[in-house]
Amino acid sequence: MKTLILMKSMLIGAAALTSFASTAQAQDLHFIMCGGEIRAADQDVVDAFVAANEGVTVNIEAVPWGTCQDKSLTLASAGDPPSISYMGSRTLRQLANNDLIVPSQISDDTRGAYQPGILNTVTVEGVEWGYPRAFSTKALFINCGLAEAAGVACEAPKTWDDMYAMAKAINDNTEAAGVGLAGKDFDNTMHQFLNYLYSNGGVVIDSATGENMLDSDNTRETLAFYEKLVSVAQEGPTAWERSQLKDLYNDGKIGMYIDGPWGRSQHNDDISEITVPVPHGPHGDNGTLLITDSIAVFKGSGHEDLAHQLAGMLTTGESQYALDTEWGLTPIFDYAKLGIESPYYEGDDYWQVFVGGIGKGGPEPLVEDFRSLQSVFTNMIQGILLADDTVDNLVAIAGEELDEAL
Repeated sequence: MKTLILMKSMLIGAAALTSFASTAQAQDLHFIMCGGEIRAADQDVVDAFVAANEGVTVNIEAVPWGTCQDKSLTLASAGDPPSISYMGSRTLRQLANNDLIVPSQISDDTRGAYQPGILNTVTVEGVEWGYPRAFSTKALFINCGLAEAAGVACEAPKTWDDMYAMAKAINDNTEAAGVGLAGKDFDNTMHQFLNYLYSNGGVVIDSATGENMLDSDNTRETLAFYEKLVSVAQEGPTAWERSQLKDLYNDGKIGMYIDGPWGRSQHNDDISEITVPVPHGPHGDNGTLLITDSIAVFKGSGHEDLAHQLAGMLTTGESQYALDTEWGLTPIFDYAKLGIESPYYEGDDYWQVFVGGIGKGGPEPLVEDFRSLQSVFTNMIQGILLADDTVDNLVAIAGEELDEAL
């Protein structure tokens, strides 16, 4: 992997003509890694890539999520792009529409092994713009100690009504709130809502036509359920995001909340819990948000071919398996199709909860300005959490705002 140093082509100019031989032998790739850390599975691939490409170096810059995606966008817009970046797939439409990245080159060897719906998370109007690298689905974690203290059996609630009844029992009969709700101005407020929406048969954007489908009865029912849950949720949900709900859960202050497969390793050992599919609404099945982070190859770095090679190495079955197991992610591939025997999720009831919902899940919507999309959902959700408006008005307004964002 060449350390993608963001070199403007105009700065290379004539110098490139006179030093072609030397630049072909020594190339420095700049790799922006969102998340603030470099995982061993990624570093191992980068090391192997460098060893296989004489004269090539890769400078991995780990940047926290709060500033990472903006940094990649700003550099690319200024004509000084990184060679490659690991970032949320939600950014791909904006990057593609502004001619800042090039389409991915996913190999035929891996294409057929992706879990259902994965490639939809990186596809805009039939073109794949990223290499899916990290994948998660969500489930409902329930504190059985609190449920039993409330006098209810710790069993999987199948429907929203069942979930509400359990949450109300915990809220009314213990010192804890029944459920944790995320309502902060942050992207996972939208993500949490989409888990419920997709469990009620809802659609945000039609994948075939690009039509805005948010203003629907499915969305109204989902927002009405949020309105109902407020009465059994923690105080002031607009101040909380998902990672903070984990802390409330660990402190025994909420009875249940939605999180990803990494939740098990982050919960206190003394909590007796069950992990179950997201309960479904009146018009859906137990669904989940299918969300990926992906690797984008930037246009104009001068290292596009090498960047594609690196992205391909990072997303082979072997490399992905190393990352998925290290990080505790939902498997991005059906690893049995790639010849991996006894993959970590087979025969484990916990993992089956996260794998079982893949085929019924929906993607994070791809719009050009993902922050505008986030605002559409945050405004709607906060509006109902704060009782600022009616469900009908909030959904209608959100539909109009999404039209403007598309």
